Amino acid sequence: MIVNCQGLELSEGLLRVSKAISNKIANPILEGIKIIAEDDTLTMSATDTELTIEKKIKAEVKQEGETVVPGRFITEFVKKLTNTTIQMELNEKNQLIIKYDDSESIIQCYNPVEYPGFKNIETKEYFGISQKDFKTVVNKSIFSVATDDSRPILKGVLFDIKDDELNVVALDGYRLARVKKQVKSSIKKSIVVPSRSLNELSKMIEESEDIINVYVGEYTIMVDLGDTKVTSRLLEGDYINYKQIIPINFETFVIANKEQLEQALERATLLLRVSNNNFVKFDIKENNLCITSNSELGNLKENIPVTVSGKDLVISFNPRYFLESLRVNTNEFVKLCFNSSSTPCVIVPTEEDEFLYLILPVRVIG
Repeated sequence: MIVNCQGLELSEGLLRVSKAISNKIANPILEGIKIIAEDDTLTMSATDTELTIEKKIKAEVKQEGETVVPGRFITEFVKKLTNTTIQMELNEKNQLIIKYDDSESIIQCYNPVEYPGFKNIETKEYFGISQKDFKTVVNKSIFSVATDDSRPILKGVLFDIKDDELNVVALDGYRLARVKKQVKSSIKKSIVVPSRSLNELSKMIEESEDIINVYVGEYTIMVDLGDTKVTSRLLEGDYINYKQIIPINFETFVIANKEQLEQALERATLLLRVSNNNFVKFDIKENNLCITSNSELGNLKENIPVTVSGKDLVISFNPRYFLESLRVNTNEFVKLCFNSSSTPCVIVPTEEDEFLYLILPVRVIG
């Protein structure tokens, strides 16, 4: 293999695919990035067997070939060579000779035969969604996934697709996030995508109206970004029936300014950093929301003017769950829906139904 390419393009490509290299390596070859030179293209790919990223760049291929290079090393190495032309040559010892300016370095490579290949997903089922909307549904839900291994299926995000509607759901047993968007599709399918795969994918796509196609296979999905393809294994198992969890009727409604509520909760949580308590109390009555928090350091009491309809209520929450739901929300006002001090609060927009967040209350003894 002999190939010439621009250092900046090579560096950007290596950096992109290196995101698929896991920090927990069971097989040493999975620390590598596979490089294939053919025609006028250099193809780079990396995988941890759950997430695979492939990136293509234009190159001058003088001799075709392939190898697997130590991933993190070459990514950091080429990052220092973005302003020059690079020649890579593979010798008979499976060593990659990197030539730049008047210098050269030699890297010992892995056997490419042992590296798991990039498998093109074979399916005609897909849905189309704008990059902006895809980024939105991921960022507005992913913070609610479970982080422990007690229920592995909850470490993923549910994509519930029916005709032209997509519901994206994440929950961890204490809170639930549901985001809804319109898509271009004719399929009916429910899949669960690992949160890590979605997190990396969200970082790659732009805030644009350009449509991307998400291909849905039996065990994997693939997102085609043109010169970049991202494939992710799907989580197997039955996801919780989220529709049964969400209450339909409520007895108390509160409309609050999102920014005022968020700032009050942020101040209230400052005291909890030095406290054994992990909750704030909401006292709702007479168009006022009183938020209190207590610790050894002191006490806080904030009153926020709100619009209340229905019964008065006193209820307590873990403020982190509330704050994470509010921070991803760009609406000026939100509606808080309650039934009792022991049942979930549901946060929705004042108009339409693009998002819904459900948070369980904290039971306070005494």
